[in-house]
Amino acid sequence: MGDIFPEPQWQALLTLLDATIPSVKVANLPITHDEHICISEEEFDEYYREVQQKMKHPPSKEEFQAYLAVRPSDNPLFVKLIKKTVDAIPPGPKLQLYRILSVMMTRIGSLISTGYFTPFNHQSLAIRGAIIQSWRKSWFLWPALARTFVQLGTMTWSQSDPIFQGLSNYKSFAENPRSDPAPAFNFNFMQFSAATEPISIETDIVIVGSGCGGGVCAKTLAEAGHQVLVVEKGYHVPPNQLPVGPESMDMLFEGRSGALSNVDGSMVVAAGSCWGGGGTVNWSASLPTPESVRREWADVNGLQFFTTSDFQGSLDRVSDFMGLGQVPTQHNHANSTLLEGSKKLGWRAKACLTNTTAEHYCGSSCCNGCRASKKQGPSVSWLPAAVKAGAQCIEGFEVLEVLFENHKGSKKGVGIMGKWTSRDEGDSLNNPLKPNIQRLVHNPNIGKNLHLHPTCHITAVFDKDIYGWEGEMVTSVVSEFEDLGGKGHGPRLEPTSMLPHAAMFQVPWHSGLQFKMDALKYRQMNCFMALTRDKDSGSVVPNPEDGSPIVDYTPSAFDSANLSVGLAAIAKICYIQGAMELLPMVPNFPCFRCSEPVHNRNIEDANFADWVSRLEAADLKPSAGSIFGSAHQMGSCRMSTSPEAGVVDELGKVWATDNLYIADASVFPSGSGVNPMLTIMAIADHIARGILS
Repeated sequence: MGDIFPEPQWQALLTLLDATIPSVKVANLPITHDEHICISEEEFDEYYREVQQKMKHPPSKEEFQAYLAVRPSDNPLFVKLIKKTVDAIPPGPKLQLYRILSVMMTRIGSLISTGYFTPFNHQSLAIRGAIIQSWRKSWFLWPALARTFVQLGTMTWSQSDPIFQGLSNYKSFAENPRSDPAPAFNFNFMQFSAATEPISIETDIVIVGSGCGGGVCAKTLAEAGHQVLVVEKGYHVPPNQLPVGPESMDMLFEGRSGALSNVDGSMVVAAGSCWGGGGTVNWSASLPTPESVRREWADVNGLQFFTTSDFQGSLDRVSDFMGLGQVPTQHNHANSTLLEGSKKLGWRAKACLTNTTAEHYCGSSCCNGCRASKKQGPSVSWLPAAVKAGAQCIEGFEVLEVLFENHKGSKKGVGIMGKWTSRDEGDSLNNPLKPNIQRLVHNPNIGKNLHLHPTCHITAVFDKDIYGWEGEMVTSVVSEFEDLGGKGHGPRLEPTSMLPHAAMFQVPWHSGLQFKMDALKYRQMNCFMALTRDKDSGSVVPNPEDGSPIVDYTPSAFDSANLSVGLAAIAKICYIQGAMELLPMVPNFPCFRCSEPVHNRNIEDANFADWVSRLEAADLKPSAGSIFGSAHQMGSCRMSTSPEAGVVDELGKVWATDNLYIADASVFPSGSGVNPMLTIMAIADHIARGILS
């Protein structure tokens, strides 16, 4: 890390990030300061009056002054998290960042990038902030740079600043565990000694990956009497270490910083990468495959199985095993807002089941792992059942190659080869480099047809303390707009995670001081997302340098337009439910603020109607700085009726091979349109039973 980012470049990066969350101090005389924005006593009093008017429980004047004065780079935890994030960037993009910083530190480079001869790292904090603002409205790579620096600064600050979290009355699970850790299940992971020769293990069936598909297959096949071995490149994190904190996200998620990005940097992609996979970090929402999607997969893709009673039987089996519907649903403020607002507007909305048991109190922290093991994901339900039936398990095993034998003109899968990495003392993990990636199954569809369910976000501020991070995250969904064009594409509306970094990711940044003022209302916020079933797709390939995924996907104009419709719909729901402020995550788009009592509101109100119509027509171009989220990866090895159209057949078997099956979300013919857990499990149940028959 030090070789590619010497101290001058680190300090230059920190001066940029400080401008995204500026230190603001009161000065009696108008002065310019390199590290602070100085405001007069009168300006400070005006800002404080605004806080008093808009917050149910505002901070004291002294607390507000201390909050404004914070400079992120003075916080060792902030610096530590930034360094970890930058160190996790792949070598190529990291070198690009180094070069950009180095050029901007020269007089000519500064003139080109900022309009000033004085290098940006020698400019005052106020000018640095103005430079970032100008980038957001510029062209070429500048909006993307601004987006990157703002996202990095604001999200890291929210995870690390004790004053912000204290004034928000937010306590992390480490500070305030709401439950005792559940007893840890003993998976009896296989261990190995260092050896110069490969170690061979004999088994009937090896399952690569321990997520929702792998867990269902492991249980089904082991209980049928087969010798099953489950291998997972990630590691098991026991309940007493859950939920993980911001400095340990890479223990649960793909990417050394806990997230991936697409090629153009416009999308943050969350993908589970631990024992239990996505089922360890998902949001508990348990939605069956929509009937319209099942019909499309049967009629358009020719996969008749999806409309049969057999597939419904698979859905019912996996639902019953996890106990769906056995616990009454309790809605927090965000979910109640969607249901009640939709009812007022006459829109379709419903409560959705969750795979959690009674007295589940994790709240948003559950997306970083359930301490009480009340979320019935693979590591809590399916995999323990598989082990009880005789399955064996290996964590820290990265599969590098599928082994084949030629069999009657086709490739017959006979095993896998990979590298096992043990835990270091203290549960830290080694990260071996991958060798060259080789494709032994030649099918042009592999890695294509990638669907990501892109999301766009809007934040609503209400006139009371909500503590949106408490309660089940997703227990409701608005489906009124899921079929805008008659072919099953459109947005669903759901709440999102309200952990500090997730919530601040969703608060728009127009200036550093504006963001800091808005962030202070965190305790009164709900964040919502429009999640669209994407019509258009992208691709994913391994990075030849280290094997990490290169996600080549940008939401199309069609799908982005659907997201704009979803944002406008959420705004209407929140407005009719009394939100004082609506903060859409749309570049250079104004927020809406209203103090009118809720009983006097109508979505036809002139000011609101004008604003929301412009929001619905907003152009969410990544080139203009738009940023999207994604937590669902589907379709890159899609199921098909022929090898020309996909990668696996209706039974999950890879075309032109024997003994090789895929049973996860990559086999979806297209996006499912809903949180994919139940669909993955049902397809895995179908494939595993097909193997048995």
